[in-house]
Amino acid sequence: MDTTFARPNVEKLLLLGVNLALLCGLISAQSVFVLADNVKIVNGIAVSPLVNNTRLDASADKIIREENKLAEFNQQISRKYRYGTIYTVEDGLKHIRMTKYYKGRPVRLNIIEADFNINPELKIAPVMASDKLQRKASISSMARKSNSLAAVNGAFFKPQTGCPLGTLMIDGKIYTGPIHNRVSMGFFEDGYAMERIQFNAYLKKGFDKIQVDNMNQPRMLSTAVIAYTPDWGAYSTITPKYGTQIVVADNEVTAITVSRAAIPENGYVLVGPKSKLGGLKVGDRVNLNVSTSPDWDNVKHIISGGPYLVKDGEIFVDMTAQKLGCIGGRNPRTAIGYTKDNHIILITADGREGSSIGLTLNELAHLMQSLGCVNAMNLDGGGSTVMYVKGNIVNKPPIKGGIALSNAIGIYK
Repeated sequence: MDTTFARPNVEKLLLLGVNLALLCGLISAQSVFVLADNVKIVNGIAVSPLVNNTRLDASADKIIREENKLAEFNQQISRKYRYGTIYTVEDGLKHIRMTKYYKGRPVRLNIIEADFNINPELKIAPVMASDKLQRKASISSMARKSNSLAAVNGAFFKPQTGCPLGTLMIDGKIYTGPIHNRVSMGFFEDGYAMERIQFNAYLKKGFDKIQVDNMNQPRMLSTAVIAYTPDWGAYSTITPKYGTQIVVADNEVTAITVSRAAIPENGYVLVGPKSKLGGLKVGDRVNLNVSTSPDWDNVKHIISGGPYLVKDGEIFVDMTAQKLGCIGGRNPRTAIGYTKDNHIILITADGREGSSIGLTLNELAHLMQSLGCVNAMNLDGGGSTVMYVKGNIVNKPPIKGGIALSNAIGIYK
């Protein structure tokens, strides 16, 4: 438990001591000074004020305000998690361990709560296993790579390849598009948002437009047009039946093939049915325009999850609508949410063992709401559920250290 003692306001005493010390030194040097906002030396040499009272007062006030904010945060955390064990990771960043009981059976919880207004040096962002999407790594490896103080597993991913399933944006760059328009969380400089995301993209050739249905995602429909960028890997996916592949480099169609195509570093490959892409020919000048709906201006990062757990302060578990019926039941869980005062909350719940039975999605939703989340969503769970804090795995995943993951969410300095 953190204890914060209020400091007395000592800036006036410090100021008085500084002035007295300077006065004594100046008198002994046989110079005459006037200690005021416009100090002047008697022999005609003008100098700046030795001590700027206004600046010192403002600086002291800022320090006191920051200390009060930190003390208030610490007290709030102590009240909220009074039945847990609280650890300070950094100012404004807490790790809490606690056990809750559901129908008399235990669930072991690890919670991260962060207030980035307390400590502006802290940042949060998705972290990838590699610079290519079809890779996996342990959460410890990703945390070390990103200098994360704390991290949890992130979006769902294709186990065979590691490709994230759903929208992923890091530092304003879209790596993957949405799956089934599932809910995603947006990270802005001054806050967060959470909504179901749609992919809006088209290829423009002159006055003609061709709809592009997704980016860097496994094919789900033979009728979809999907763009594969160098982030996907060296080659595109296989061509669907009655399909074709259009290679674009520097906004020009450079090749058309039915085989897997090498993805140019300065371009992309469109894979889709000939009925939609057959009008393109080598030498055509084209432009790919990509956006999302809602159009989140100035969003820095986006990560996908699903289903919703809390929406606008209310329990809202839309598992069926987001085609996630297969993840029901009682399982290990990972979730992310934010409060009305923009605290981030990350949580893992261990499961599938006698000492911790896991949570249903409804139990997880009520837990996130009870912690003050106005919006919250489920992340990948089950065997993926893992939390890292300052070099250690703090929960108990089924495999020691956790399984290899596609991506994570990290808090770093």
